[in-house]
Amino acid sequence: MSAVQSPQEHKLAELIVEALNLEDLEADAIDVEKPLFGHEYGLDSIDALELTLAISKTYGVQLKADDGQNLKAFANLRALSAHIELLQGKS
Repeated sequence: MSAVQSPQEHKLAELIVEALNLEDLEADAIDVEKPLFGHEYGLDSIDALELTLAISKTYGVQLKADDGQNLKAFANLRALSAHIELLQGKS
């Protein structure tokens, strides 16, 4: 059984679906704990770049390419949402 998306996670899931034109995927179907990249959702490094831009525009935070936390931050929906909240708290 998958964990339920928080309102913030759901908003981010909607952004992911919209920004990456994932027509076959509903925001509600993104499991908060499953890896965003790789097999399940088929996202790749190009998607990561597009998503980074969309996050920057939507949330007003900068995700830097050389940030060592990126691997953890982009691990899954829950981690990415938490990372964005952390960055928003710093600005």
